Amino acid sequence: MKFYNINYHKEKKTFSQALQQGLGINQGLFFPEYIPKLNNKTIENILNLNFIDKSSYILSLFLEKEMELNILNKKIKKGFNFPLIFNIFDKNLACLELFHGPTLAFKDFGVRFMAQMLKFFNKGKKNKIIILTATSGDTGAAVAHAFYNIKNIEIVILYPYKKISILQEKLFCTLGNNIKTIAIKGNFDDCQKLIKKSFNDQELKQTLNLNSANSINISRLLAQICYYFEAFSQIPLDQRKKKIIISVPSGNFGNLTAGLIAKVMGLPIHKFIAATNINDTIPRYLNLKHWEPKKTISTLSNAMDVSIPNNWPRIKKIFQTNNWNLNLLESKSITDLETTQTTINVFNKYKYILEPHTAVSFCALKKYILEKNTFNIFLGTAHPAKFKEYIYNTLHKKIMLPKILTNCIKKENLSYKLPNNFLVLKNFLIKNYII
Repeated sequence: MKFYNINYHKEKKTFSQALQQGLGINQGLFFPEYIPKLNNKTIENILNLNFIDKSSYILSLFLEKEMELNILNKKIKKGFNFPLIFNIFDKNLACLELFHGPTLAFKDFGVRFMAQMLKFFNKGKKNKIIILTATSGDTGAAVAHAFYNIKNIEIVILYPYKKISILQEKLFCTLGNNIKTIAIKGNFDDCQKLIKKSFNDQELKQTLNLNSANSINISRLLAQICYYFEAFSQIPLDQRKKKIIISVPSGNFGNLTAGLIAKVMGLPIHKFIAATNINDTIPRYLNLKHWEPKKTISTLSNAMDVSIPNNWPRIKKIFQTNNWNLNLLESKSITDLETTQTTINVFNKYKYILEPHTAVSFCALKKYILEKNTFNIFLGTAHPAKFKEYIYNTLHKKIMLPKILTNCIKKENLSYKLPNNFLVLKNFLIKNYII
């Protein structure tokens, strides 16, 4: 299968080429030339597989002849070496918990698959890959841990200074070795702009082998398709014929893009809800049909503090290619006050602890619909322990920290601090990576 550049359709790459290049000409995102369509019988067979075999089959449709199925299966088994939990609350309500990986966030799925793929396709090559990526909270830790100590791959992570939680920061800023972290004096959108400028700079292109591990990388996107099929397979059989509604916490919109691809493939999902915080570019766009990003505002759900979602061009392409009306996509904007009230309400009713991103997802779902003829799923994207102060202040409950957090909390923060200035970042990269 070929992957084409959305901004320059003549540029077409194989999976391994798109994986290693990251962005195309004119900062274009790579996207499959076609999305495989599966009939009902094939989907039924896939749903009966275990998660590793299910994921291997789905991803083999996109990799085709680039990797043998048995090798792909081994790589996925190594990458997805943690549980995915489907937590049913009521007869027609469930949470898909995606935060049981090594860095306690859903990003572990996409990034660990990417790491395994890059390690495989870069094997035997002498030149180093420099992965330059931005994080609004969870991506940084997932990338750092997935690529830690992998030979010939260097990681540079940008994040907004003092705009992520201390525990989030400690998870990826304390590793060292092939991991460098930079606190940028700005917001997440500023970090993303610096990344894009770096990929567009001719001198850096010619001197550094740059790549990105953000959700702009096609490998991360493809990996996330898998857990939508797994979620559907966990729905009780007597509920599967109902309208399936999935609420997705949305910042950069990679998670939602993967879900939409699953729907195109034939997974019978009735509707997606793009749940955002008050950084509401997409809800306003869907309501008013006018694209007007505003300045990014810091919220409790900090990993979703994004005003210009990178994956929106891919979502538009999905709707155009399939002749779908954008009205098929629902989007709700949730305030911090609503987030906190939802956290309290869910704990009081279910004795279940939500962190802010998952609370946004639940609240958006409740705002939309919870009828008898629907089965409703909200995605849990981060472990509550990463927001223990928020949980304590909101619910007066102390959360035991998982081992990975207790191991890193006392370690030294090794981050650099740089201004929101591209030339300063460029000089940093040249100084550190051009020998």
